[in-house]
Amino acid sequence: MRRVLMFLLVTLTGCGSLPPGSGTASASVSLPWPEEGQSAVEVEGIGSLGVSGEQRPVPIASVTKIMTAHVILGRHPLAPGDDGPLITVDAAAAEESHTRVESTAPVREGQRIRLRHALELMLVPSGNNVARLLARWEAGSQERFVGRMNAAARRLGMDDTRYTGASGNEDSTVSTAADQLILARKAMADPVFREVVAGTHTVVPGEGRSLPNTNTLLGRDGVIGVKTGSGTVAGGNLVWASRVRGRLVLGVILGQATGAGPAAAKAAVLDQGAKMSAAVARWLRERGR
Repeated sequence: MRRVLMFLLVTLTGCGSLPPGSGTASASVSLPWPEEGQSAVEVEGIGSLGVSGEQRPVPIASVTKIMTAHVILGRHPLAPGDDGPLITVDAAAAEESHTRVESTAPVREGQRIRLRHALELMLVPSGNNVARLLARWEAGSQERFVGRMNAAARRLGMDDTRYTGASGNEDSTVSTAADQLILARKAMADPVFREVVAGTHTVVPGEGRSLPNTNTLLGRDGVIGVKTGSGTVAGGNLVWASRVRGRLVLGVILGQATGAGPAAAKAAVLDQGAKMSAAVARWLRERGR
């Protein structure tokens, strides 16, 4: 029902975005909303700046890892400066690190990695193999962990979201921009999560070789996180957070350049994210908000 009402409202506006209503910013806010896919933006202390596109469940690729981290940190909380328990790399994670058909992080069987470092390997270079390793470590199996992901989504009121894996490699994991905005708000409340997604790089365990963050918007227009995701079916997907004049800005963009391939889709969503984050920052600065 919520999805139907959202679609009707977007259609009736005739401009691809919901006009802010009660508890939202002025309707004079003009943002470069994507012409395809869907998006949503909000500003702390101000409210929603609107949404664009039909809010229907679509594949979200590696944006999935935000929920994986949220569940892990909910069950194994870390304080800033705490690296957490040791996790032993199993044979599956080590073998998967050699694949060329998905994003992975290089790890070796038998290595022992602190939880904080494992979260970095999952969220910074977007290691699918580490996401599945964390799921098995925490719940005994990825299937059981996925049940915890979906339970967390229900508790948060993410009614249009369904997880089928911990990494996002499955196109059957679907969500909406509005739902991912709910999760981003919750995840960014965790200081360790904030620190991890703000990192421009992490290192290969036992080597020290640097692995860059897939989110190349970091440091531009106040951007401090959160996660990219791309695939041929999913297209380019981005959840971003920025801090402008002391306010936390959260935005989600899904379904950019679908069918074009992961690299082209990622480039498209980062380009759109750069435009959106810059426009929000400019609006806040111009109004002295």
